[in-house]
Amino acid sequence: MSKRLGVVGIVVEDLASAPEVNAILHEFAELVVGRMGIPHRDRHVSVISIIVDGENDQISAMTGRLGRVRNISVKTALTRENAAQQEA
Repeated sequence: MSKRLGVVGIVVEDLASAPEVNAILHEFAELVVGRMGIPHRDRHVSVISIIVDGENDQISAMTGRLGRVRNISVKTALTRENAAQQEA
């Protein structure tokens, strides 16, 4: 299976959910190339962007788990499957 590169955007609407988000991200740490988290104090939310590099099934497993956390929104954008193969 080919590896894909992409970005996962996470909006944490209730900061009480943050520990569960962090636990999931820690569990899938091998996929994470970089992470940036920005708290938006005026709106009482946090926005996290994660750069990921891994197999589609692994990335889907991580985003699926994140999507089941209450008060969390998750969106993913990945390279096409054949785009990563062209580099090799």
